[in-house]
Amino acid sequence: MAALSKRDLAQAQVSASVQQQQQMKQQQLQQPQGYQYNMNMQPQQQMIPSGPGAGPSMTTDRYGNSREVIYAYGEEEDVQGVAHLTLAPGKKFEHLGIKIEFVGRVDMSQAVIDGRSHYDFISQTKEVSPPSTLYQTQTSIPFYFRSDDKPHETYHGRNVTVRYFVRVIVERKFFPPIKHDQEMIVQLIKHEPRLNQPIKMEVGIEECLHIEFQYKKRYYHLNDVIEGNIHFMLVRIKIKYMELAVIRREMSGEGLLNNSPSANGAMGGHAHAPPPTTDGGNVVTETQTLTRFEIMDGAPVKGEFIPVRLYLGGIAADLTPTYDATDSRFAVKYYLNLVLVDEEDRRYFKQQEIILWRKTLG
Repeated sequence: MAALSKRDLAQAQVSASVQQQQQMKQQQLQQPQGYQYNMNMQPQQQMIPSGPGAGPSMTTDRYGNSREVIYAYGEEEDVQGVAHLTLAPGKKFEHLGIKIEFVGRVDMSQAVIDGRSHYDFISQTKEVSPPSTLYQTQTSIPFYFRSDDKPHETYHGRNVTVRYFVRVIVERKFFPPIKHDQEMIVQLIKHEPRLNQPIKMEVGIEECLHIEFQYKKRYYHLNDVIEGNIHFMLVRIKIKYMELAVIRREMSGEGLLNNSPSANGAMGGHAHAPPPTTDGGNVVTETQTLTRFEIMDGAPVKGEFIPVRLYLGGIAADLTPTYDATDSRFAVKYYLNLVLVDEEDRRYFKQQEIILWRKTLG
């Protein structure tokens, strides 16, 4: 075995030392040594045990089952709480500043706005701590954001997500900043419009079918009851059954047009939810049938009235208020879809838009 000269030995030691320093630096980038990080934020607001946008807080019901809770804020309520930073006993931590952000964001999986799949409609930042060194085991930092215009409710759809969150950012020297998000939900309480006229429309197929349907009103809160009736004025086709469905139509993309289906008197011959479509090259439309039930079985006769009663609170899917095409980027609309099926399984349908609004939190 050949002996190494002093020069070769020195070069080998330098190489080993550089390699060891690189490995130590890589480990530090992945997990800083001597530092344990824990953060918990406690918004001071009403808790709801289920729903979209749930945060990491947990509670138990009277049966001992764990349930996830979320913090609900109204449109005019301030966002406030406390962020807790925890260190291991006997350790210290140097940082380059701590800031807290309040963000309202729309994420769109199928659309791109200004080159990004999301955009922020609310972005507030507060510097809560200058560069310093933390020594105590726990540091509590209160945060407070004054009530601002919250234009949208929290929403989790198929292609669109509207979410609100508070983000704590701890800047570090040589390392990426530490970030922690606490999501919350925002629900917008509204009042029933003074003018809530009934929906009345005559539709049909020329010389074959003529019906008149009427619903008591156009605006409904999320736990309301849809009531109305259907009057058969002319029946010359053999109808097998009739059903009523609630449809949600979600539209997203840049340059969204705030359009609704035409309200003419003709009945269409298609009743199935179509696949996602695009309009204008960058608008995605997703149609979802939330519920359907049969309101008539058998052939009606001329002059017959069929009553309609549908409880929105009994729909398993999460109902949300109607979203207009805000900033021409996304919209969510609801429709009542009346479907008639004849003995040859041909389907005739008519859709009518209804407006949903929220009466209470929850």
